[in-house]
Amino acid sequence: QVQLVESGGGLVQAGGSLRLSCAASGSIFSINAMGWYRQAPGKQRELVAGILSGGITNYADSVKGRFTISRDNAKNTVYLQMNSLRPEDTAVYYCNAEIRSYITSKLRTHWGQGTQVTVSS
Repeated sequence: QVQLVESGGGLVQAGGSLRLSCAASGSIFSINAMGWYRQAPGKQRELVAGILSGGITNYADSVKGRFTISRDNAKNTVYLQMNSLRPEDTAVYYCNAEIRSYITSKLRTHWGQGTQVTVSS
């Protein structure tokens, strides 16, 4: 079994910063892409940022220049540093990872439970 556990959400004023972490654990053979998604009330879940195992990153236009995604492959952990936060960044943030299990040898997409980020104006 594989688990993704997120931490670091909370309430922050506009212009502030937060750092989200997501640690993968369990029967992990390898991890390919990792990423962060978010879902605001009444809206669809959207990609915020993604990172490949080699470090190549991509970002939603709305967060470019403000958010930075990184990963520690030795710790099976992905991070999202969020600076210059805006009220429109308020959402539940979910981490996502493509993981190959050493038990099944299958590559599957796993999701974290979500962490709330609220930015007040």
